[in-house]
Amino acid sequence: MHAPMQRLIRLRAQIVKELLCLLRDPKSRMVMIGPPLIQLLVFSFAVTLEVKHVDVALLNRDTGGAAIELVQQIEASDLVDSIRVAGSERALAAMIDTQQVLAGVVIPETFSRDIAQGKSGTVQIIVDGRKANAGQIALGYLQTITGNVATTLRPASGSELATVRHWFNPNLIYRWYVVPSLAGILVTLIALMITALSIARERELGTFDQLLVSPCTPTEIIVAKAIPAFLVGTALALVMMGAGVFLFGIPFTGSFSLLLLCLMLFILSLVGIGLMISSICSTQQQAILGTFAIVVPAIIMSGFATPVENMPVALQWLAQCIPLKHFLIILQGSFLKALPPADVFANAWPMAVIAAVTLTLATLFVRSKLQ
Repeated sequence: MHAPMQRLIRLRAQIVKELLCLLRDPKSRMVMIGPPLIQLLVFSFAVTLEVKHVDVALLNRDTGGAAIELVQQIEASDLVDSIRVAGSERALAAMIDTQQVLAGVVIPETFSRDIAQGKSGTVQIIVDGRKANAGQIALGYLQTITGNVATTLRPASGSELATVRHWFNPNLIYRWYVVPSLAGILVTLIALMITALSIARERELGTFDQLLVSPCTPTEIIVAKAIPAFLVGTALALVMMGAGVFLFGIPFTGSFSLLLLCLMLFILSLVGIGLMISSICSTQQQAILGTFAIVVPAIIMSGFATPVENMPVALQWLAQCIPLKHFLIILQGSFLKALPPADVFANAWPMAVIAAVTLTLATLFVRSKLQ
């Protein structure tokens, strides 16, 4: 009984020391609290795939009612800031070539007549391929507008028109997707940064030698380094998720208790990775560089910007080893679609495996440094 009590006393002292190092240092407090919240607010509005207020070139060879209706709907769209009239195909091409416009619309002479006859009116849309993402989104908007004109003006033919419904995000508010994802990304950065700097800071300040002569075991040192980062990361994640619900008005439809359990698994897996980085770095600068070397590929391969399914098979397998990839699925699903417990578990157990592996390796690395 005496030995376990001594172990708890040593562990508590180490945890208090780590928390004081984080909270007493003004620079550490600034890194932990200020930038993540500012980034959440800024990136929530800046990170978006919505395209609005672009210039469009128009070459209209039709004077019929359908062509007039199409032009009016394009002008009224949030997509278009202004329409630049082109007198010829060469003039339209010159506008796109000089990047005066993002896209060009060519309305043929037969457009109104085809619509009146019940045919599908054909409109040519030319997009600036140098701006691939914005061009494809603008193309989708313009195609939707053209389809709306055709279905509105086409005489009744007895056939039912297709209707489109967007589940989970009916109004396609992009912020509903971005804000939960940013919470996971920013927590990844902060949790990794705190743990990566922990042992590296001891080495740089010269206090690592004191750990070598202390009665603390490597496991106790790992736990003492992990708990402060775990607490800070969990608190920061809860604040960001609360901001998503109460500040940005994003609906939360899932189970909070399941999400909290998954959040703890997620933070533990990040702590393990961060301690591995810290154990092999001699200075805080090396730890920071090592953190960014891990964070940037993790964000790219997490499925935040591009679907994992579109990546090569080898990268898809590698993405399964990234905790952020699994947590984003749980986080986004908990906010918007009430992710079933079975789907939550399917993405939670890989994080548990990653946490077990990384924490074990971190313990081995620290033990090798202490011996």
